[in-house]
Amino acid sequence: MPFAAGTVRRDLLRGIGPDGRRHGRFGVRVRADALRPLGLHPEQPSATVTGASLPGW
Repeated sequence: MPFAAGTVRRDLLRGIGPDGRRHGRFGVRVRADALRPLGLHPEQPSATVTGASLPGW
């Protein structure tokens, strides 16, 4: 992985839902300064929404 230690955070959220079944969700967060060496930064045109939203199926 191209990221240094401490720049990526992984979370696991789990519990029992209202129907009694177990459920879970993974979360992955990467520090913004760790993305710059990969050429990803907020000044990029693709970092902002430029078109219409997708249909709400």
